[in-house]
Amino acid sequence: MATEREYFVTNQTRGVQNVAEAGAKQVKALILAATTRLTASEKRVGEVILKDYPMAGMQSVTKLAELASVSTPTVIRMARKLGFEGFPELQNALRSEVAERIKAPSLKRDARSAASEGEGHVLHRFTEAVIRNLTGSLERLDPVVFDRVADLLADTSRPAYFVGGRITRANASYFHNHIQIIRANVTLLSQTPNVWPHYLLDMDARSVLIVFDIRRYEKDLQKLAELAQERGATVVLFTDQWGSPIAQVAENVFNLQVEAPSNWDSTIAIMAVVEALIAEVQAKRWDDTQGRLQELESMFSTTRVFRNFT
Repeated sequence: MATEREYFVTNQTRGVQNVAEAGAKQVKALILAATTRLTASEKRVGEVILKDYPMAGMQSVTKLAELASVSTPTVIRMARKLGFEGFPELQNALRSEVAERIKAPSLKRDARSAASEGEGHVLHRFTEAVIRNLTGSLERLDPVVFDRVADLLADTSRPAYFVGGRITRANASYFHNHIQIIRANVTLLSQTPNVWPHYLLDMDARSVLIVFDIRRYEKDLQKLAELAQERGATVVLFTDQWGSPIAQVAENVFNLQVEAPSNWDSTIAIMAVVEALIAEVQAKRWDDTQGRLQELESMFSTTRVFRNFT
């Protein structure tokens, strides 16, 4: 059996193509897809990696084997069954995933090939990317999770809190604005993390915290979600295809695709799911929501918020 060092040398000289082939698919997905082909010992290695993904897989092969209570050769065999030459090559794929997750907007542009910029008008290229995001997101979305979140939001005995990051706070605000019309007991958290403990004071096992967090994942949001979960709150996470670390404490996770031919990620797939949830929650609560809408329209008329064309 070759040593880990020999596998490392192989990876450096011959492994680039294999990384491109096996690593093009997330290591997480490869592990899940290979479950039926793995031995009990190899499955334990996969479970350890998935438990703290992807950082658990960045440790030395010896440390990973120790955590999984298996031998070092078992870890290497598991990596080979996933399509890699050895464990170092698997780690290279994980490093690529991590680099992709935290890529800054300026680096995203650097990574785009000059050739791609000439393939049709930007409007068409962007629309095609959005359609791919929507299609891919819907293919991986679990309807059971969708229905469960809709039920949570339709239950007014459960206070609902909404929060987003530097970019996604707009998504959180939009979601909150609509749910606030449909039902009571809804709160949009302040943009200032310093006051979040004030909201945490009122969170308990009845509470639902809706969090939006896409790359480059924000530490303040992660801490908020962890504290809310410790207080018994149900955490719902909207994140990208790579997955925010908040997924470790979230009971319900929407992994939605955000890639676009731009310096910035696209949240259109996220908004599609948000709007579908708004429609479903409204349908579940229509008898009560109808009265709220009528009362709200009366207030608009009195305050003359909108123009009256009649």
